[in-house]
Amino acid sequence: MRGPDEWDGRERSGGPGERPRIPSPRPAAEDHGPLPDLPPVPHRGPGPTPPHHAPAEYESDDDPVTGDDTGPPPTAPSHKVLKSLLGAWALAACAEEALRLRDAVGLLHPADSLDLDPLLRSRVLEGCLGRRPPRIPVPEWATPFDAEAAKLDALLRDMGESEWRAPVRLRWFDGREPVERDTTVAGVIGHLMAVDGMVATSLGLPDPLGPAAPEHPGPRRRTEAYWRALGEERDPRAPHDPWREQSQALIRTASFAGGGVAELSVPYGKFDLALRDAFLDRAFETWVHAGDIADAVDYPYKPPAAGHLHLLVDLAARLLPTTLAQRRRDGLAAPPQQLVAAGAPGRSLHLEVEGSGGGDWYIALDSPAAVGSPECTVAHLALDSDEFCQLAAGHISPEETAAGQTGEREAIREVLFATAALSRL
Repeated sequence: MRGPDEWDGRERSGGPGERPRIPSPRPAAEDHGPLPDLPPVPHRGPGPTPPHHAPAEYESDDDPVTGDDTGPPPTAPSHKVLKSLLGAWALAACAEEALRLRDAVGLLHPADSLDLDPLLRSRVLEGCLGRRPPRIPVPEWATPFDAEAAKLDALLRDMGESEWRAPVRLRWFDGREPVERDTTVAGVIGHLMAVDGMVATSLGLPDPLGPAAPEHPGPRRRTEAYWRALGEERDPRAPHDPWREQSQALIRTASFAGGGVAELSVPYGKFDLALRDAFLDRAFETWVHAGDIADAVDYPYKPPAAGHLHLLVDLAARLLPTTLAQRRRDGLAAPPQQLVAAGAPGRSLHLEVEGSGGGDWYIALDSPAAVGSPECTVAHLALDSDEFCQLAAGHISPEETAAGQTGEREAIREVLFATAALSRL
């Protein structure tokens, strides 16, 4: 086995095995025979011709050498000879210096990658959103959507055309079982734009579907209509700019309109949401689908800030009584056990969401008009905030959920299924 500084001669110059080597010093010019004749040098100064037989122009200005020496005196090398010796001396000196410094290479810091930290952009964006006061205050209920749309836009701007065509699998729970649908990154952005369009039209903004908008509003119908139109578009990045312009228009319009529009009704097909809750719903779906895209293109993606995540979890918890009632009407849940007057406390489940954005909620089990109450609690369900959000997004099934639970098992089961039923295409 060869040592690190040995060379067996098999590597060839310019080949993959080539190793940088320091050349050995070249021999001096006089090692190859007598030096060339020196050119004539004019005799300087007055005085007699030197007594020996060498031409005067070869003599120096020094006094003649006397004594027993019978040969001609030594002569100074010419500039040409000195120049050839200088090259040989320099190579030898450089070789010696390189050998001395070779061991210092191992002490140098290894080369760092020039690629930026993939989380740098999201950290800078998060810092800007947390420190820069807007000239026109954005309503608190609209800030999560503003932040999540900006984060997704940053991700999309980092992607090439091929990544826009990357396959993405959308997942949700249709009330009975998990459902999947395959699309692309472009299809996901088209879906977001189509559903955001329901909020846009409620604020008087143009419908992104235009004449293709279905007669009856609903997330699924609008998405299918847009996907049919998108199939004719050759550029997969086509939805990006219209989606971003629409999201910015939604934020501007809600900010200029003030708090009076918070309770404006937004139709979602089978149900309506107040505008404030519709903005939170759009923030939640933007975050969830941004995660789907990030998984498809192998990109790290962070959850919402704790304060924003709490608002999203709170929306899901507030929607659970209505979702339980809808499941009963569809024959998917057991009938209520104890009806009470509207506004009165009724049987409740204590929902404890742990971690970032978590909290405690008391879910009315028998009627959406009842009030959840600690005194009427019949069951306790504890979930991590990420687990709860994944369940509400339809990314995991109720049976797969890792939950701490005590009390009435039927009540716990109904709430888990109702949480999954919050998801949709």
